[in-house]
Amino acid sequence: MPFSEFTDYLTLEKKYSPHTITAYLNDLENFAFFAKENYEYQGIKEVNYSVIRSWIVMMVDNGTSNRSINRKISSLKSYYKFLLKTKQIEVNPLLKHKALKTSKKIQVPFSEKEIAAVLEKLNDAEGFEGLRNKLIVELFYSTGMRRAELIGIKVKDVHIAQRSIKVHGKRNKERIIPLIPPVVKTIEQYLHLRNELEAIRDDSYLFLSAKGVKIYETLVYRIINSYFSEASLKVKKSPHILRHSFATHLLNEGADLNAVKELLGHSSLASTQVYTHNSIAQLKQVYKDSHPRNSN
Repeated sequence: MPFSEFTDYLTLEKKYSPHTITAYLNDLENFAFFAKENYEYQGIKEVNYSVIRSWIVMMVDNGTSNRSINRKISSLKSYYKFLLKTKQIEVNPLLKHKALKTSKKIQVPFSEKEIAAVLEKLNDAEGFEGLRNKLIVELFYSTGMRRAELIGIKVKDVHIAQRSIKVHGKRNKERIIPLIPPVVKTIEQYLHLRNELEAIRDDSYLFLSAKGVKIYETLVYRIINSYFSEASLKVKKSPHILRHSFATHLLNEGADLNAVKELLGHSSLASTQVYTHNSIAQLKQVYKDSHPRNSN
């Protein structure tokens, strides 16, 4: 495996998820193929920036978005930084590279009315899958956790008496998130039905399929998309939009930005500030509608 040392570095030191590591390796292998086919390089340790630039030009000509190109170059950057760190190269060919310009994508959160409609429908949820789906929606909206974090929750991470839940975020960082009483009640109801499943293969995990195995990413996406398709006309209906809604609605109600940062598990405020766009838009609307000097 040509990138085995780098893979170990990402896994053991950086503690990246398997999904992220696979994406990095795919980008490196794609570039290695390009360098070999076009410049007869047998590896990519010694390439210069002109080779990388020609790869970028090829991707642009093929219609690859600037955002995707930047992500691929980010993978290369990480690799060359690793080679520098381990003294396998002396110069990083991407040292002076500037990312391509991209338009900022503003995620449109669900409105409180849309979420209320889904939660009202879920109040009538019955059976194991119904209670499980209800809990998934409630946890996303009441905690702002990521999809991977939700899938990874284990039964031992849920603390009913303390009304809290422990999640493992990016790079395996742990954080404790408080739970509101209605969610605790749903957890108790769900656990009762979960324990009655005929066969449980992945017993340690909180969320299971009806067959007793750990749930997976596409299933979680389908659950969210299914319920919100009936309540919302927004193009994107995903777990991330629920996370975005959680943060936006908290900020709209005056929550402290640092507190929201901690709840979301962000390492810096810059990441959390992405969620303030809609709050600012709402403030502008309030100002427009309410200020006595505003006659427009």
